Amino acid sequence: MKAAVYTKYGPSSVLSIAEVAKPVPTSTELLIKVHYATVNRTDAGFRRANYFISRFFTGLVNPKRQLWGSEFAGEVVEVGADVTEFKVGDKVFGFDDLKGTAHAEYMTFDQHGPIATIPKGFTYKQLAAAGEGATYALNDIQGAGVTKGQNVMVYGASGAIGSAAVQILKDMGVRVTAVCGTKNVALLKSLGADEVIDYQTQDFTDTKQRFDLVFDSVGKTSYGACKQILKPTGKYCSTELGFAGQNPLFALWFAITGSKKVIFPIPKITKMHIMYMQNLVAKGAYLPVIDSVYPLEQIAKAAEYVDSGQKTGNVLIKIA
Repeated sequence: MKAAVYTKYGPSSVLSIAEVAKPVPTSTELLIKVHYATVNRTDAGFRRANYFISRFFTGLVNPKRQLWGSEFAGEVVEVGADVTEFKVGDKVFGFDDLKGTAHAEYMTFDQHGPIATIPKGFTYKQLAAAGEGATYALNDIQGAGVTKGQNVMVYGASGAIGSAAVQILKDMGVRVTAVCGTKNVALLKSLGADEVIDYQTQDFTDTKQRFDLVFDSVGKTSYGACKQILKPTGKYCSTELGFAGQNPLFALWFAITGSKKVIFPIPKITKMHIMYMQNLVAKGAYLPVIDSVYPLEQIAKAAEYVDSGQKTGNVLIKIA
């Protein structure tokens, strides 16, 4: 089968297309024909290995395995002897941030992992990106203890995580202020944001509002910049470590003092997270934002675009 592979860490150019052996499912696994996958921040992080700590999981010098790809949508074509939750022919989507091999024509996935069936009436293309950004957003929203009626700012609201966060929060009954660039203002309004701030024409902190949570979904702000717009009990949360790793350090300090002004939840992706998003999709409360679609043969070009930081929502790879 065809698959995207890389044998060393680095930029998008390390990716190439190769013929590899078709995987064989174990007794609890599904064999999935992948229709669409995504190229996302998780994939890019493992490929570049910019955070050295990740190499303790993926290989110190070079990647221990050549196949990657964390997010997908496809068809179950074979099931292991002990599989009870899925059957051949099921349309499924899922996300595995540590073991995914979705950048290939076929992949295996454990039935108990972060995977669910695609709700009736939706396509592989629509749901391929319903895992990564959405489950990261959900982890942080739940970690912050957000509740109905609160006031939340989402910075970087047009990205995969940010656009999912806006929709999740609106379904919860939260007032959302979205911060994005000029070209995406209309998009964020269409996703339900109560207010949209264009950071290219306005200082996002120049507002009379005070927030229960400022959620930086792209890691480009700081607690210092945002503390003035937090309520006395408000929290700042970022998806990145921040300058000199300050965000987890701040989170630890504020946890010790009991104020919890900064939180840094460690994402834990489970089947329940995927099923939460499955439910939102089914009731019309969430749909991933798609930027563009590339064929598998152009995955290096797609990865280069993702690395540029200019994408809106998600970038798909069409495989089947």
